[in-house]
Amino acid sequence: MSEPAAADNGMVIIAAQGSVAATIDRLEQLLRERGVLIFARIDFCGDAARAGLTMRPEQLLIFGNPRAGTPLLAAAPTVGLDLPLRALAWEDQQGKRWLAWNDPHYIVQRHSLGAQLAANLAAVTPLLQQAAQASA
Repeated sequence: MSEPAAADNGMVIIAAQGSVAATIDRLEQLLRERGVLIFARIDFCGDAARAGLTMRPEQLLIFGNPRAGTPLLAAAPTVGLDLPLRALAWEDQQGKRWLAWNDPHYIVQRHSLGAQLAANLAAVTPLLQQAAQASA
C-alpha cells in the first residue's frame, strides 16, 4: 500500500520505521526531554481488546506546551479544537506503519492566525519526524 492520501486535508502522514508502540514511545520520550506535557496516550487496539474486539495496532498521543499554545488560544479561542496537539500511529492491512499529525500551517490557516504563530506549532515537527524514523 502506498502512503495514505492526505492532500489538502491538513494532515501530514509519514511512514514509521518501528512498531506503533515503539514509535509512540520514542515520540513521548523526545517530547518529555524537551519539557512538553503529555496529556494522554490512547491505545485503541488495547481498548478494543478489552471490549472483546480486535483491530490492528493504533495509538494516539496528546501533547502540548502551554508557552507555545496559549498565545494561539488567546488569538483565536477556536484553536482549542486543534490543541493540544495529537499524533496518531497505526499499522495498515499490509503491516506498514504510519505516523500522522495536523499540519501546523493548516491549523494557523484554519483559525486565521498570524503567520508568526506558526512557529509555535512547527517546533514539534522535527520530533515527529525523528520518532517515525527510529527503528524498533
